[in-house]
Amino acid sequence: MNAETVNGTVKTIDDKPCVYYDGYWVRWYEIKSDDFASKKKLIDQLTKRVFHHAEPGINTPGHRLTQIRRIHETETDPARKRVKGAMLAGALLNRGADILTAIVDLQEAGVAIEPGHPLLKECGTCFMEALELGKNIKLSSGGEGLDELWGEPFKVFSMPMEQFYESRYIKVAQAKSEIDKITETLTGIVSKHPELIDLNPKIIELGESSKLACETIRTDPVIFDVWPRYVAAREALEENVVNYMREHESENGSIQKKIINLVNEGSKLLISMAIVRVPIPESTIEFLKKCERFK
Repeated sequence: MNAETVNGTVKTIDDKPCVYYDGYWVRWYEIKSDDFASKKKLIDQLTKRVFHHAEPGINTPGHRLTQIRRIHETETDPARKRVKGAMLAGALLNRGADILTAIVDLQEAGVAIEPGHPLLKECGTCFMEALELGKNIKLSSGGEGLDELWGEPFKVFSMPMEQFYESRYIKVAQAKSEIDKITETLTGIVSKHPELIDLNPKIIELGESSKLACETIRTDPVIFDVWPRYVAAREALEENVVNYMREHESENGSIQKKIINLVNEGSKLLISMAIVRVPIPESTIEFLKKCERFK
């Protein structure tokens, strides 16, 4: 970390455009426009991403908003109401995106849409209510991080694009920091056991490739190099863990097996951050505490 480098500094490092936040250089993307069409395109991408990572069955079409709202309001069973609330949130997010599409179509037809236009107000209301109801939704893989993803479409709608990207860079820097902490902790534990030392290069490679994956948007052409590197690193470590567990199946309670379990658990956190591209602080803190207790 360079103490003289200030947050927001843009610099090219090894042919990669980067921006500096909180001790990390993060891949930087140029903002070409801040109009409704650009916002709509980004919101569409973020909406697809959040539904991909959310629990199945909540991607309710916007035209069914009235129907699911009525059903949600009349539900009395808490568990079922939670799921219906998630489905309502999905409908609201899709309705907001539908309205934004209509606004862009009107603008392209030459109709001026001023900031106080009723369509814009309704669009904002849909995104805001969807954000509030997002607490009902769970990640498809369990764990934390969905609140960060779910709030992104609303942020794009309500913030200037530059401010939104700044918030993303900060989150990526935080995720990178957590990845480094987990990687350093695991390699520190493994290094004390020579019989497991072959794991360390694989842990380090998964950490490095996870940081690259979480900073790279999927439409960037470099993803064709970044993603295969990450998947290869993940598979290499997973294969090592599986093979060790198979070969030492009878050694329940051994120190080495406990370390392998820690590596397996820590790698899952790295994988989660590479995929959802947001920090998972509570899970990271709990895992690091577990490692300290093991030490």
